[in-house]
Amino acid sequence: MKKQLLISLPFFFVFLISLSTTTLGQSPAQAPSSNQAKAHVPAAQAPNQPAAQAPTDVPLVQAPPRKAPTGPTNVTKILEKAGGFSVFIRILKNTQVINQIETQLNNSNNALTIFAPTNDAFSGLKAGTLNSLSTEDKVQLLQYHLLPSFIPISSFQTISNPVRTQASDTYEFPLNITTTGSIVNISTGLVNTTISGTVYTDNQLAIYKVDRVLLPIGIFAPRPKPPAPAPKPGLKKPKKEEEEEANSPVAAVDASGGVTITRNGMTSFGVAVVAAVLMWGRF
Repeated sequence: MKKQLLISLPFFFVFLISLSTTTLGQSPAQAPSSNQAKAHVPAAQAPNQPAAQAPTDVPLVQAPPRKAPTGPTNVTKILEKAGGFSVFIRILKNTQVINQIETQLNNSNNALTIFAPTNDAFSGLKAGTLNSLSTEDKVQLLQYHLLPSFIPISSFQTISNPVRTQASDTYEFPLNITTTGSIVNISTGLVNTTISGTVYTDNQLAIYKVDRVLLPIGIFAPRPKPPAPAPKPGLKKPKKEEEEEANSPVAAVDASGGVTITRNGMTSFGVAVVAAVLMWGRF
C-alpha cells in the first residue's frame, strides 16, 4: 500500500506542473481595437456638424425626383407653398389664365417660364391700377409675364432681345433681358427690375420671383403703330416715250357728229361734217 502511494505521488506532481504550464502559456485577452471602441460610442456623443448653407439659387419649392411618379403640374399649389404670391394667384384664377398655363404644361407638354410678381410688387402699383384695366388687359398683363419656353437661370446670358412673351408682338409688348454678372435684369420700357430668386424649376417649368410688376407699353403707354410699308413703285415708261404720247393728236367724234382733234388734253379745233362738205363744194 505504501509502495503504491509512493509511486502515485510523482505522477501527481507531474500533473500539477503540467497544469500550471498550460495556464501560464495562454495569452492574455486582447484589448478592444479603436474601431470597435468607436462603434460602441452612442450617436449622441458624436460632435455636432454645422449645417451646410443652401446656395442662393436653390428653388423655394423643390421639384420632385424624376423617377418618382408625379401628378399634373399645379402652378397654384407651387406658388401657395412658396408664399407671398396670393395677389398673383387671385388674378390668375379670376382671368382663367391659370387654366391656360396648366393646359400647356400637362396636356401639350409645352415648356414655360413664369415671372411671378410678389404681393409687395402689386402693392407698389399706383392705387386703382388693376381696377382700371379691362379683363382683356388683365389677361395680356399676365401673359406678358409668361415666356413660351423653359429658360434656366444661366441661359439668360445668351438670350436674344427683344424677348417674345405670350402677350403679343414685340412692338407693343417689348421685353429686354440682360445680365450683369449673376444678376438678371428685366426692362419693359416702363419698368426695370431683376430676378430676386428661383421659386421652382423642373426642366419643363421655371418660376422666377420678381419684385416689380412688369408693365408693358402696349397697355400703360400705347404708341401709334408703325406705318404700313409703301407699295413698290411700278415700271415707268421712258421720258421720251411719255413726251411723244403727250404731243400726239387724238381724234374723237363729239355728240353732234363733228370731229374733234385734241393735243395735250386740250381741244385744238372742231369741224362739223356738213361745214366741211360745203367748203369743199366751193372749190
